[in-house]
Amino acid sequence: MTRRTLPRPHTRYHHEAYFWRGLDDFLERTVGFVLEGLELDMAVMVAVPHERWRPLRAALGPAADQVAYADMARLGRNPARIIPAWRAFVDEHAPDGTALRGVAEPVWAGRRAAEIAECQVHESLMNLAIPAAAPLWLLCPYDAGSLAPEVLAEVERTHPVVGHGAEAVSSPTYVPTEPGTALLRPELDAPPTWAEVLEFGDSDLTGVRKAVRRAARAAGLDPGRTDDLVLAVNEVAANSLDHGGGSGVMHLWRGIDELVVEVHDRGRFTDPLAGRIDPAPGQVRGRGLWIANRLADLVQIRPQPTGTVVRVSTWL
Repeated sequence: MTRRTLPRPHTRYHHEAYFWRGLDDFLERTVGFVLEGLELDMAVMVAVPHERWRPLRAALGPAADQVAYADMARLGRNPARIIPAWRAFVDEHAPDGTALRGVAEPVWAGRRAAEIAECQVHESLMNLAIPAAAPLWLLCPYDAGSLAPEVLAEVERTHPVVGHGAEAVSSPTYVPTEPGTALLRPELDAPPTWAEVLEFGDSDLTGVRKAVRRAARAAGLDPGRTDDLVLAVNEVAANSLDHGGGSGVMHLWRGIDELVVEVHDRGRFTDPLAGRIDPAPGQVRGRGLWIANRLADLVQIRPQPTGTVVRVSTWL
């Protein structure tokens, strides 16, 4: 492993994971990182769960008022919503190359396995979503005391630099993100055998919406969240008609505490950042996945040998 001595202020995108154990360890690294950035007149954004922000804010004192804060439990409920926030931060504060700092904690103990899987996809895509020339130093804390070893191992594969204490070293297992393979792993389990199956074509979106609404009501979703799920699935199914060969197959099932809708079509998914970048002003088409990501609790996209699978989940 090669130790890195990083320039201050930095001039290029730097994506670093930091393993911490115990709150004192978390604060020791993040407080200094944030304060140093502020002392260098950098814009700083912190996106961590509120339970982590409370002690961090207290430790920062009055300097916390200079920090842009987002509750990651809300921003990153669906991990696909995180990239637009960081891109907006870069666009707003670094149009002239001004150095920036950020702290982002997308994974914490207690997140569902499916959420963690999508956080891993997100962390890999961050290596594509932020231009290499963007002067953002992004520090991603991971709780090594409570997260599973396999989760921490994946962190080292998605971050080119990993920090332990005061040391930052090149990750020996880092895998550069390639657009063509970014969404291939982790694989999704097959739908259960009891799932409702509906084939649909050009004239069948009404049937798709009715089936989803019926299942949502039976699961006890309130009217607002039911409408959100119906619209999210409608957008995904409409994409199948436009880009997936004009037809698709929907699987619909209820888990222990979730309602899941999966759409499989024959389309080839070529842009791993689709739905994760804010549409341009006035853009009319190409908003389907972006809408679904904002309405559903989780959206998972996986290219398949026979096409593309999009899975939309709502927590009950």
